[in-house]
Amino acid sequence: MTESATPEPEARRKGPGLLPRDLALIALFAALIAVLGLPGSFALFGAAVPITAQTLGVMLAGSILGAKRGFLAVLAFLALVAAGLPLLAGGRGGIAAFAGPSGGYLFGWLLGVTVIGLLVRKSRTVPRLVLANALGGIVAIYLIGIPFTAWRVDSGFFATVVSATQYLPGDAIKVVLSALITAGVARSYPIPEAGKRRGEG
Repeated sequence: MTESATPEPEARRKGPGLLPRDLALIALFAALIAVLGLPGSFALFGAAVPITAQTLGVMLAGSILGAKRGFLAVLAFLALVAAGLPLLAGGRGGIAAFAGPSGGYLFGWLLGVTVIGLLVRKSRTVPRLVLANALGGIVAIYLIGIPFTAWRVDSGFFATVVSATQYLPGDAIKVVLSALITAGVARSYPIPEAGKRRGEG
């Protein structure tokens, strides 16, 4: 007796991988992070870590794309930077950018975008988006960025924490902007989860 149907491959039973639309979104948000660096950067009171708008791109990637695609978008951007492209604010690029005082914040982007994506997976209301972006876009990134900066500039952990507080007002504005933009996108053009087509549960 022969089987009437070929067993479904294990990979297919577990669900599809990334679709072409997912790859396009990943590339789009990697480009968005790069574009947000075009206005440049500036340092307050001679701080070792410059202020840029690119963290907003990281927040939007996690909020709109979710953890998986958001992580890959940030990873793609950082890979291009590591390859030498001057995509960081101020025209910086290359491996040296990861070894400098602000390098920890770049690594922190990967944790931050993942935290945001996981927290907004089931709901994209404005209050939840604000909370997710605050925890991922500020707390998670600072969690890696501050100790790394303290190590690189050898200024002491407490002094680095105090210095980092100057970034909080700007980052708070980015949190609110990301939440409002994402909520608008979710209402007008909801994006399916990674690997799912529109209309799939």
